[in-house]
This record gives sequence, structure tokens and C-alpha cells, in this order.
Amino acid sequence: MTRPKPISGFPEWMPPQRTIEQYVVDRIRNTFELYGFAPLETRAVEPLDQLLRKGETSKEVYVLRRLQAEEGATDDDSLGLHFDLTVPFARFVLENAGKLQFPFRRYQIQKVWRGERPQEGRYREFLQADIDVVDRDTLPFHYEAEMPLVVADALGGLPIPPIRIQVNNRKVCEGFYRGVGIGDPEAALRAVDKLDKIGPDRVAELLVETAGATQAQAKAALALAEISATDASFADAVRALGVEDPLLDEGLAELVRVVETANEVAPGLVIADLKIARGLDYYTGTVYETQLRGYERFGSICSGGRYDNLASTGTERFPGVGISIGVSRMLGLLFGHDALTISRSVPTCVLVAVPTEDDRPACDRTARALRSRGVPTEVAPTAAKYGKQIKYAERRGIPYVWFPGEPDTVKDIRSGEQVEADAATWQPPAEDLRPVVSGA
Repeated sequence: MTRPKPISGFPEWMPPQRTIEQYVVDRIRNTFELYGFAPLETRAVEPLDQLLRKGETSKEVYVLRRLQAEEGATDDDSLGLHFDLTVPFARFVLENAGKLQFPFRRYQIQKVWRGERPQEGRYREFLQADIDVVDRDTLPFHYEAEMPLVVADALGGLPIPPIRIQVNNRKVCEGFYRGVGIGDPEAALRAVDKLDKIGPDRVAELLVETAGATQAQAKAALALAEISATDASFADAVRALGVEDPLLDEGLAELVRVVETANEVAPGLVIADLKIARGLDYYTGTVYETQLRGYERFGSICSGGRYDNLASTGTERFPGVGISIGVSRMLGLLFGHDALTISRSVPTCVLVAVPTEDDRPACDRTARALRSRGVPTEVAPTAAKYGKQIKYAERRGIPYVWFPGEPDTVKDIRSGEQVEADAATWQPPAEDLRPVVSGA
């Protein structure tokens, strides 16, 4: 068998990185639950017609197909792997509306698949951590102001660079485009969403080509996109452009509330940035993108927004708002720049040395006693000389070695300090109990 090669865009991290990922996920999960979000996991596949009905995603969806599918079979061809967690969540709400209590607050931490070109921090298989709130018929606006605060709490407790959340409101953009007479506001939103990637000149061309804008209208749309502020002054800058539309006024009022609410709790966290549009068509109100300070050139690591019509049938409507942390995306960037470290590569805190193989049952009992009190413990693989067993612990980063005897002793192999110990009562310092994740 030839040596296997990695598949681009499908990361497989080594145990230290995986341990960091679990630490990050635990922090995010605990924060979500502190805010009252309940856990949910949906299936990995969805009908293709559901995956493709909103947004420019057709080129990114992985189709599910059996290798031995029968000639002419079509069932498998109609399924695809989900590319985000919002679309399957909306489907879940519609299927289970009679069993849910509204407003329904849920979180999901799952893998998703997206067939885009792999690059640094951007993968084809990756982990997302989502929160959403949905309600029946109407959804109060205050939930849109809550989303950035939850994310700030979840990520703020991690040893990562600070974040800044860029917010906009699609009503501002759509109302403005209507006010200047652009014929296809949704196409204009998709064009402006590419501003950071392709620059203003190309966006202006797209506005003309795809949204039916004139050169003057394209210039006005780009002027709107240039506006940003960390306070409510952005609204005055928009009004100074001289465009009037009721939807524009509604969006400005909502965006002011989001910015002011965030500033009361976390000054500097949120910036109103009117070039943020989000490419998925299902967003209808506030939209979010999140920059990791020092990594802005890599784009957003957390995004989302308000959607009014994604979860709807002919007779029922469940508007929602959500935000998604790109866990793999964020960690991939930080790993690539050696910006996160961990104190040891294994969870083990104590290695129980084995004097002879006849002593192994007694060593196993010692290990069980330590584990019963929450101390991660393993027993040495062989009854080698103690020096070799200590070397084994050093290679794995295990801080303590337990020596059976009369009495037992435990040695901190970093400092060399060795003391008498009882497996029924001994406890390591709190900072040694689990691997510690630190920023570089």
C-alpha cells in the first residue's frame, strides 16, 4: 500500500490541537447554555431543493450518492450535505413546530461541508457553533441586539486575540438602493458583499451588469458602503447622502439600537459597517461579521443575521435570528500562526510507575483511586527502570510520576520535588489538573 496523502480542505489535527479545539468548544457550549440556548443536532443531509432555494450555494453543495446506486435511481441524487446549520435548523422548526415552545432558543455545534477552494483557515469540512432564536409569526427586535453580546462572552474568555463585530442591516441597504432607483436590490447586495474581495471598481461593474444600476447609482451604492462608525453617527452620515425611503429609515433605527446596546455592555465591540451585506439571500435584517484583530485580511470568523422567511410555509411563519462561530476557521488561522499553545499534549496528569509486572494490579488500583477523584491518570506501559519511565512521562508532557512504596511518593518531574502521598487524598495544583491553553 502506498503512503496515503492528505485531502486538501479536510483537516485532521494532531492531539494537542484537538485538545485545544475541545477546550474552545466547551467554552462556547457553556456560554450558550448560560444564555438559555438548548442543544440540538440535525442530520448531515438535506433535500437538495431545500439547500439550493436560498443564496448562491449551488456550486458549493456536496451531493450524496451511493457508489452502487441502481440505474436510473434518483433518490440519492436529491440529497446533499448541509453547507451551514441555519437551513437545516429552519427545516427542523417547520417539522417540529407543534412540539416546540416559542421563542425557541437552540445551539448546534456540528460539522458542515462546503465545496469551495481550500485556503488558510478555510476548509471544505469544518466545525461551526451556531445559536438561533425563532418565534412564531413575529420575533422581537431585541434578539438581534443580543447576538453580538453572546459571541463576545463566548470568545472573550478564550486566549485569542480580541474580536470586533461588524454589523449592518439589510433594510438599510435595500431601502437605500430603492431610494436611488436600483432595479434589483438583492443583486446589488450580492455585488456589494464582494467589495473586500474584488474592490470598488469591479463591484461598480457588477452593479451595472447584474443589478441594472446606472453609473451614478453604482457610485451612490459605493458611497453608502464606505460609511462606518462605532457609534450612532453612521446614521447621520447615511442621511447626508440625501436618499429617502421608509425601509431605509426602519433599518437605520434598528441598526442604531444594536450599536448602542452593544456599547452599553462592551464599548468598542461593535462597529456599524455598511458594506457588510452577507451573500445568502435569506437574511432580511441585521447582519453580522466578525474580525479577529490582527487577522482581518482573512475575513470573518463569525457571521449571521436576521431571517424572516427561511422557516415558513403557506400558512405558518417562524422568523429568526442567529449567529455562527466558525470554530475550524478561527482555530485554523491561529494554529497556522502558532498563536495558541497547550501545556501538554495529553490529558494525563499522573503516570503511575510500575516497579515490576507483579506490582501492576496494585498500580492499577492506585490509578483507579486517583481517577475516582477526577485526576487524569495512566499506568506506565512497562516495568522498565524508573529513569526510563520518567523519560516516558517527560516525552508526553505528564507533570507527575507516582512511585508505589511504603509509603507511596509522587514526584513533580519539572521541579524534581518528591513528597509522600496517599492516592485517597492527594490532589495536584489546579493549574496542573488539565492541560492549559494559552495564547502565544
